[in-house]
Amino acid sequence: MCICVDCHWVERCQAYHAVERQHGVEHLSVDPDFTPTAPRIHVQVISLAADQVGVEWDVRACSSFRSEPGRWSRLRPGERVPA
Repeated sequence: MCICVDCHWVERCQAYHAVERQHGVEHLSVDPDFTPTAPRIHVQVISLAADQVGVEWDVRACSSFRSEPGRWSRLRPGERVPA
């Protein structure tokens, strides 16, 4: 899972914005203004039904990570946390 969902900077982060773009989901912020230090994005190619291929993007480490458990959920109440 992406560590960003529990990060203080999630809605302002340019790395998370890129992950959202790759997933084709609505952005938390249209114009993020926070540039994280040394984000490590894990990209996984996965097999889907009917010989399709998918790509999963997750930030797994980041020097700027500031723990704030549940931050994403508070910004999007009632929505399912991205997996």
